[in-house]
Amino acid sequence: MRVMAFDYGTKRIGIAVTDPLQIIATGLDNIHPNNIIEFLKKYLQSEQVERFIVGEPKQMDNTPSQSAIHVKGFVNLLKKTFPEIPIEMVDERFTSKMASATIAQSGMNKKNRQNKEQVDIISAVILLQSWMSEKF
Repeated sequence: MRVMAFDYGTKRIGIAVTDPLQIIATGLDNIHPNNIIEFLKKYLQSEQVERFIVGEPKQMDNTPSQSAIHVKGFVNLLKKTFPEIPIEMVDERFTSKMASATIAQSGMNKKNRQNKEQVDIISAVILLQSWMSEKF
């Protein structure tokens, strides 16, 4: 079964997913928060997901960041809609910077490097890879 990770934002949610053997994390999509439940219901009709990983926004002093309240609302929505799927939080500090650095090193042209949707998806992949490395 797959594991799915979310980099939550009020404009976009970056989504990454593992392969069924949970070896590789791959960027899946960017979805507007208003459409996420519909997207997940459709996805879960064809794929089995055993766990959701959600980025936990923290400040450098380990306190919740300003966006933590939005993430908490998202997690509560996931719990309510998909009560059978456990949710784990993963510290998301630096994921956006790491994603931007990854994109910069990838050789993409400037227009694609500035695409915030790509940053969100890659941030979700980094979250998922971080969770996988802690798991094994």
